[in-house]
Amino acid sequence: MRIDVQFTDRVGIAQEILATSAQRGYNVTAVEVEPPHVYIEAPQLDDAGLTGLRADLMRVPGVQTVTPVAMLPGAQRRLYLDALLSSQTDPVFALDADGLVVVANRAANTACASMQTSVIGQTFQSLIGQTQFMQTLAECDYRLPVTEVELGGETYMMETTALQEADARVAGAVITLRAPSRMGEQLSALQNYSTGGFDAMLGHSQEMLQLKQRAARMALVDAPLLITGETGTGKELLAHACHAASGRSLQPFFVLNCAALPENLAESELFGYSPGAFTGALRGGKPGLLELADRGTVFLDEVGEMSAYLQAKLLRFLNDGSFRRVGGDRELKVNVRIISATHRNLDEMVANGNFRQDLLYRLNVLNLHMPALRARPDDILLLAQSILEKACAQARRTPMRLSAAASAALLTNPWEGNVRQLQNVIFRAVTMSERAFIDIGDLELASAASPADPSDTAQVNTLAQAMADYEKALLLRLHREFPSTRKLAKRLGSSHSVIAQRLRRYGIGDGP
Repeated sequence: MRIDVQFTDRVGIAQEILATSAQRGYNVTAVEVEPPHVYIEAPQLDDAGLTGLRADLMRVPGVQTVTPVAMLPGAQRRLYLDALLSSQTDPVFALDADGLVVVANRAANTACASMQTSVIGQTFQSLIGQTQFMQTLAECDYRLPVTEVELGGETYMMETTALQEADARVAGAVITLRAPSRMGEQLSALQNYSTGGFDAMLGHSQEMLQLKQRAARMALVDAPLLITGETGTGKELLAHACHAASGRSLQPFFVLNCAALPENLAESELFGYSPGAFTGALRGGKPGLLELADRGTVFLDEVGEMSAYLQAKLLRFLNDGSFRRVGGDRELKVNVRIISATHRNLDEMVANGNFRQDLLYRLNVLNLHMPALRARPDDILLLAQSILEKACAQARRTPMRLSAAASAALLTNPWEGNVRQLQNVIFRAVTMSERAFIDIGDLELASAASPADPSDTAQVNTLAQAMADYEKALLLRLHREFPSTRKLAKRLGSSHSVIAQRLRRYGIGDGP
């Protein structure tokens, strides 16, 4: 049985409590003193014996209560600590001031299993093969910057935390080793926490429905995927949706924009670099996106901008999944799916000698084409409304609406910048407008804001006439693409009867 003796603190009271227990003939196997408590473990003590022992202890001056407990606090803390360490998937070591391992979790023992030796009592520097480690650690006050080490044939990023006593003396350090793939999972979760799957791709047009259907099938095939489409169409969103629908959905997803970085930086970001690879590099080296994304997906945006050197290095990786870090001589092998995207015509680039044909064959195993916004006009107002709601929430404004004229202007704009341009137009209008709705003048569209030709404005006498002329021009332009009255009504979000009436009024089509 284990008991908790609570007392009023005074000199010698703990000894008197233990002496009283000894007089009863109980073998005390564990004692923990945490004033105002003395915890005693006596295996021979039972309920009957507790009654007599309690009576004796209560006669000791200062003793207040004697109650049984399930576990001694120290043993309970050790149990919780063991459970906490065991739950950590990263290897964790606790070192004393001499660098000896005094505590190691299950992951640490697993990492050292190939050494066929007990981890406890070993010097940590012998485990990682760095004879000057403790000297370096002491020189840095037991707070080393994140650096790369090798343990049991695997590469880890090492983090150190000093263990300090109450008087600020350093009693040792806690070493945490993080595998690049584990770091990749954490970084990916932070970067992609709000990104959705195919549901995040708004659009009910036939073009988008067909794209989603085709993409959903390709997402399940574990092969390289090439996404083509104009700038601003949402190729990265499609890539992430394909990752989310794949068997790698729980693994990391990382993006590298090949057009945003010079060749040397793009290489180190993608493949990583070894210690001392170049001036300004982290002393311990750095894993690249391929290592961080092991078992996951890397999205290479604007792959057509990749240099010839990087094309050759990427081709080798696609062949067998192996590569070398910048400045390194060790072969690394990872399992990563490559999704790439470009707005350029890669076939023309191959013909002109600007892109490797063998690399194109490797990247273009599966392919998807993201349609331009003007090619799916049925989605324009749906996207505009969604963007408008987000813009109002971000600007902390009450919900706004689009006027009929603004909606018509959005439908007829060419949208050379695609969805990205639509986002900019809506956000700018929400920011600048003082009203509860967005009108055509708030959109700042070149086609809507450009002044009319003087010869035309000279013929305008009233606002009603100007609106009628605009409506007629809009119907004339759209009727060529949607000659069916029902299709045109669906395109404009109006009823069949209203559109038929407008067509008859302006003499458009077969109507009188």
